[in-house]
Order: sequence, then C-alpha cells, then structure tokens
Amino acid sequence: MKPVLVTSNENKLREAAGILGVDLDRADVDVPEIQSLDFEEVAAAKALAAREALGEPSYPVIVDDSGLSVGAWGGFPGPLTRWLMKSVGNAGLLKMLAAEENRSALAVCVVAVTDASGSVRVFRGVVEGEISRESRGEGGFGFDPIFVPEGENRTYAEMEEEKSLDSHRARALRAARLGLETIG
Repeated sequence: MKPVLVTSNENKLREAAGILGVDLDRADVDVPEIQSLDFEEVAAAKALAAREALGEPSYPVIVDDSGLSVGAWGGFPGPLTRWLMKSVGNAGLLKMLAAEENRSALAVCVVAVTDASGSVRVFRGVVEGEISRESRGEGGFGFDPIFVPEGENRTYAEMEEEKSLDSHRARALRAARLGLETIG
C-alpha cells in the first residue's frame, strides 16, 4: 500500500508527491490539532490522530504542520498560523505588520511520519525570509503571496513551481524521504 498524506489540499498532495518522488494516496480526515507553540509537538499529535482515524494502517501516514514565525512578534503566530489566517488572512496579517520595520520571518514546516508500529518521526524544514509589504503573485496557497525567501525578491506565489525546489515544505519532505525509505 502507498503512503498516505493526510490533507484536504490537492496542492499539498501534488507538491509532496513531486518532492518525495513517490506516488501518494491522499486522505481527507478531520483530525484535532492541539494548540501548542511547538511545531514538532503539533505535527506528531496530528500524525498519531490521523493514523488512528485511518484504522491504524500498516503503511506510512504523513502529515505536516507549517506556519510563519514573524520576527517582530517573537515568532508568533508559528504553529498557530492556520488559525490566524482563517481569522484575518494575508490582508489582515499585512495590516497588523504595516507599522513594523522588522519584516523578518521564518517559513517553517514539520512533516511527521508514522510507521506500522505507531512510531512517529518528525522532520523540520525552515526558510528564512521576510513578509512583503503587499500580497503579490497568483501561484501557491496560504501565505505564499506574502512570504519572500532570503535571497529572492519574489514571493513564493510569484515563484510558482520554483517554490517547490527549496521551500520550507521541500526541505522537510526531503528530510522525510529517508524516513519513508526506512519504514515504507
């Protein structure tokens, strides 16, 4: 059986399969997301909950937790990015940062993989960058239109497919590839 990526986002599935170089199944199961400021803790808990929701399968179950850690805000929203974005979106985040000179941010992704025994391994990918002053680009999803990786002048959304070459998710998934080879 193929590894399964737990996500409702087809873009994430396509991106993950391409980066991992494996064929993935997708499961759209509703799993609780604990509230924590630790990406690894959130991803591991989601992976275990997803594995349980899928009937404790023998194939690898993969989840991710990603977000922005904004320098001016001491790392907030971090793992709480999903909730902030649901509430105010990119436009609201830009408005809240409007007066800030410090636009530094980290794009963080933690991929958690469970194996047949229920063990969880986590893999972290981080990209340094900054928050743009306005939303730019049509590609990508989530905070892609407002995150500019270090060494670039384009947002992830403006980079389109190039983003997958070295994004926070790509870094975490590349690290996870070895984990999948050893448990899959």
